[in-house]
Amino acid sequence: MGASVPSSCRRCTAPARWGSTRAYLSLGSNLDPARHLRGAIDALHRRFGTVVLSPVYRTRAVGFDGSDFLNAAAVIETDLAPQALNDWLHALEDEHGRDRSGPRFGDRTLDIDVVLFDDLVLGGPGNLRIPRPELKHAFVLRPLADIAPDVIVPGDGRTLAALWDAHAERDAGLEIVRI
Repeated sequence: MGASVPSSCRRCTAPARWGSTRAYLSLGSNLDPARHLRGAIDALHRRFGTVVLSPVYRTRAVGFDGSDFLNAAAVIETDLAPQALNDWLHALEDEHGRDRSGPRFGDRTLDIDVVLFDDLVLGGPGNLRIPRPELKHAFVLRPLADIAPDVIVPGDGRTLAALWDAHAERDAGLEIVRI
């Protein structure tokens, strides 16, 4: 299996020094979302092999008025360091036409974030923050709790399932969408 690297990612080919690490990702799109999510999932499979994928949920835009998003979560095993993975994901977003020139909260062809990376707590360039602060939102937490309920959130000490059980939107009933 080849380690395909998005063509716009220059720092993603650095030699791996991490061994196999589990990364928990949040995926979202509200511009032609089914196409962009399918493309992202295919790219994750090509690069990382097995991908554990949550159901895809339709959610309202958060932080701005915009079209509904389709959101999902994925778990991958990676040999990349956190920053290299973040760079690879940004390059993948760019290949899908991600426009970073507008406001931070806006319509997106593709948004993929590293939410958890084993038990690390860290920050870095490219808005890398692990755990991601967006974990407080249903569109990130629900899909992750579906596929990794027993994972403990570093710095918090609770599992993803416990966080979801205590979430204000727990009973809101998010719509599952087939892509």
